[in-house]
Amino acid sequence: MSDGTYRTLTGPSRYELDPVKASRFVATLDHVTTEDEALAVVAACEAEWPDASHHCWAYKLAGGRTRSSDAGEPGGSAGRPILARIEGKQLADAVVVVSRWFGGTKLGVGGLIRAYGACAGKALDAADVRVVPRTRALRVEHGYEDTAAVQTVLAAAGLTPLDADYGATVRLTLAAPEATADALAQRLVDATAGRAVVEAAEPGAEK
Repeated sequence: MSDGTYRTLTGPSRYELDPVKASRFVATLDHVTTEDEALAVVAACEAEWPDASHHCWAYKLAGGRTRSSDAGEPGGSAGRPILARIEGKQLADAVVVVSRWFGGTKLGVGGLIRAYGACAGKALDAADVRVVPRTRALRVEHGYEDTAAVQTVLAAAGLTPLDADYGATVRLTLAAPEATADALAQRLVDATAGRAVVEAAEPGAEK
């Protein structure tokens, strides 16, 4: 979306497609924010259903990163159709795993594309979606004498640090709304008379 927000899943859900030539297809969806979280959903499906023939999947993160897997199905017959449905719904921070139990009749590449795409698409149609602001990861470093001033600025912005390290100085990691991140950084600098250092975190932390 172009207004500083994006669409994502509210949480986990599951959908089972009507059997296709006796093959069973079940989609598992979830909201994720990192590749590790997405792969954990895949691993959970593999552990729950070790008897499934394939666990094909795709995800898209808010930073734009995508990845998909055919998990042993013919190339391009599963992961890409799943990813196409995620992108078609304009979703991000979302993973879809479609588990298949082979029913004894080969579907062919075209049949697999249709089946995996249909299962993912119908699962996403039924899923709850929410709109959230895009965020920018910031690192804030300040002295202990400025703790109260920094906390006042963060409280006014409704932000809680994602991580805090207390060493010689205080180092915080924040996820600030993209639309207000620059203004927030300036307020932190102003509130500490220029002593606070505010920098962008690594690109992978952005939403």
